[in-house]
Amino acid sequence: MDHQNRVLRLMGQAGTCRVLLLMVMVVAIVLGLQYFELTPIFIVSPGNGTVFRVTESNNITKSAENETFLASQEASTGFKPFNSTVVFKNLEHKFLNDSPKAPGQDRGNETSSSLHSLPPKIPQSNKKHEKRSTKKRPLVVISITQMNNMIMKRHSNPNNSLAPKWGSKVDKELKTARNNIKNADLVKKDDTLYAPLYHNLSAFKRSYELMEQTLKVYVYSEGDRPIFHQPEAIMEGVYASEGWFMKQMESSSRFLTKDPTKAHLFYLAFSSRILQQKLYVRESHRRTNLVKYLRDYIDLIVSNYPFWNRTSGSDHFFTACHDWAPAETRGGPYMNCIRSLCNADVGKDFVVGKDVSLPTTKISSAQKPNGNVGGNRPSKRTILAFFAGSLHGYVRPILLNRWSSTPEPDMKIFNRIDHKSYIGFMKRSRFCVCAKGYEVNSPRVVESILYGCVPVIISDNIVPPFFEVLDWESFAVFVPEKEIPNLRKILISIPLRRYVEMQRRVLKVQQHFMWHDGEPVRYDIFHMILHSVWYNRVFQTF
Repeated sequence: MDHQNRVLRLMGQAGTCRVLLLMVMVVAIVLGLQYFELTPIFIVSPGNGTVFRVTESNNITKSAENETFLASQEASTGFKPFNSTVVFKNLEHKFLNDSPKAPGQDRGNETSSSLHSLPPKIPQSNKKHEKRSTKKRPLVVISITQMNNMIMKRHSNPNNSLAPKWGSKVDKELKTARNNIKNADLVKKDDTLYAPLYHNLSAFKRSYELMEQTLKVYVYSEGDRPIFHQPEAIMEGVYASEGWFMKQMESSSRFLTKDPTKAHLFYLAFSSRILQQKLYVRESHRRTNLVKYLRDYIDLIVSNYPFWNRTSGSDHFFTACHDWAPAETRGGPYMNCIRSLCNADVGKDFVVGKDVSLPTTKISSAQKPNGNVGGNRPSKRTILAFFAGSLHGYVRPILLNRWSSTPEPDMKIFNRIDHKSYIGFMKRSRFCVCAKGYEVNSPRVVESILYGCVPVIISDNIVPPFFEVLDWESFAVFVPEKEIPNLRKILISIPLRRYVEMQRRVLKVQQHFMWHDGEPVRYDIFHMILHSVWYNRVFQTF
């Protein structure tokens, strides 16, 4: 009997263990299902495209990255993110550089440079969210004064120059030119050049004269039309600087040489705008084929000629006005090449002292490239400041919202208006606001100068054209983007005498921003672009 009772007790204990084990397994399964059913939330930082994984928590991780991210959320969106623990999630990513719009919209493709990661699957919400631009104010702003210091340091440091793989007579000529410019005779007055416009009139005048006397440019004949060697296709519109320079460079009797051994510079005669028009696949958000097309061309040049290899491309240059050009020619074989870019952003790909800022010129008629130049004298300019344009980017909406909510009678800030009214306002305004769109450059800078209106440039990190020689702060006003609410205060604080002198200098500098149909004219925009390329090449030869 005792034995039977003992057996029954053991069986009861075993059953209890099985029940307990089964209960533990059920609890584990339920918890596991709950865990795996949790859907992570992902936030894409608007500044750089970095993808963050967010899990709900009552505590915020106090890392520097998270603090920066949360601050950027407040600054860019106007609301505070919920309390969260933010963890970086490693994802495969590619540098697409931007998420372009379809071509042919106003400026074609005005896009922003950013890092796009392959997106995770994001849970759908029934709520409609307002689209927000991924563009925001740069974290680091470089002033014109700092840019001037940067170019001086680069041009005085031999480490920034690549020694050619074998010597040539042209190297000696460039070194001689460099020494002559550095030791130029003092020029106190010049009937053509207004001294206050320049950092150093004597050096500029001597450099320009040496360019006229010495410079020879070789143009490679390779390249298929219309992307190469067809300037007629791009002589009008906002990308016209490409076409005008190509036309006048390829027809120059003074500077061209058919003997590449005598060339100080080699010109790659292509249009970045036509490249985009012909090869970009709409809505593809991929420009791999455009980049490959240009690199295949470089490979062709390298295989057919020894000149690129001799200097690693540092004596080769091109002009490009499309917004994508800086990204399409970043690094790789272009690392040493002189890039003349309309989208000259020192905060991104632009290399001060090597690259050149190409003026953005919007030409309505190839027969009359400068339009109706001129405007009212200062006493007849009754409008303090004027702006009109599409609300591209993040700067212009801030500008328009500020003066549409609290309008000032002397501040004429509009959305788009007709062309005739636009010109009329420029001719009657003291200051013309040149606010950046999707990128730093704008045709308004040149338009302001041609209509005698003092440019007010609101575009952080823009490298103004010809800044190697021009003292831009003597005839233009640079307003940091963060100071847009104080724009009127800044402008009315400029004394009348100071404004009159600035406007006078604007009129004097006009000659440097004018295209001429037929033969280029001394000191005009063609010669100034070429001089910037020449100047940077000379001062990178040691």
